[in-house]
Amino acid sequence: MDVKELVLVEFDESRVEALRRGVERGVILAEAANFARDLANEPANVLTPTELSERARALAEETGLECAVYDRPWMEEQGMGALLGVARGSEQPPKFIVLRYRGGGPTHLGLVGKGITFDSGGISIKPAQGMEEMKGDMSGGAAIIAAMGAIARLKPPIDVTAVVPATENMPSGSATKPGDVLRAMNGKTIEVINTDAEGRLILADGLCYARGLSPTAIVDVATLTGAISIALGNVAVGAMTNNEALYARVRRAAEAAGEKVWQLPMYDEYKEQIKSEVADMKNTGGRNAGSITAAFFLKEFVEETPWVHLDMAGVDNYDKEKGVMVKGASGIPVRTLVHLALDLAQEPLATAK
Repeated sequence: MDVKELVLVEFDESRVEALRRGVERGVILAEAANFARDLANEPANVLTPTELSERARALAEETGLECAVYDRPWMEEQGMGALLGVARGSEQPPKFIVLRYRGGGPTHLGLVGKGITFDSGGISIKPAQGMEEMKGDMSGGAAIIAAMGAIARLKPPIDVTAVVPATENMPSGSATKPGDVLRAMNGKTIEVINTDAEGRLILADGLCYARGLSPTAIVDVATLTGAISIALGNVAVGAMTNNEALYARVRRAAEAAGEKVWQLPMYDEYKEQIKSEVADMKNTGGRNAGSITAAFFLKEFVEETPWVHLDMAGVDNYDKEKGVMVKGASGIPVRTLVHLALDLAQEPLATAK
């Protein structure tokens, strides 16, 4: 049943203004989550990388964000060989979307979202059953874009830059093949073992670009691995980090948002699984600890910058209503990202307790 009107009653007049502010924030957060849901629910023939970039641009114009959208020649100039390697198989041109919010303050938060608008698996093609759900493989990018709109409306004193590399992953005569070696923006080489491990490839160049902007911290969001669903089901987002203080802030933001996040370990031994004999690393470490080895791959591109990786593959979509969650795209973790920006605006990472 649709709710037509909601009346809130407060008997203490001194609390009315705080209640009004809370309602306004709640509306902004809800609208942002719904914006991300709408993007992720779109069919892939509608929401191409170009269309995703146009909707990001429209949101920027509406909310006062800065927006830049870059095309293939720019990516080639930047040396984004990992992103371009994924994009090679598709006739849809890739886009590199950058949104900026300048609120001032000592903190600069970088957000990076996976924008695979359809994932066939490439040459390592997925099974036909359930492939239609891969229209939502850009849910991480959608969450980042939606969060930026909410941040711009709430106007916290913090700088936030969002980066969304966007492309399809398709099989064709020009597609990247297993055994190919790609070179990322930072010069590191990647042996492609499985072309269906493409999200980490586009994020590699996205993270390199974000790191080059000297942010205080980076959070990336992606429907990255099926392994996270095996570990956590459809209940929690998996989190991996190189900085416990930053993860503590993400966890606090998730609790405030009512979204569940669970940390997985980053022991050095896991890195052995992505070692390559012909390149600096492989793009997959096999089935064991698949979500963790994917995070170790991404870690190669953030270096010493405080970073949290959020693997949302288990919670991006629901096949039936679940509590407050509707059927279809979930909008997770939009509200967590917004709460994180608000929290860091109030208490910079360096002073976290």
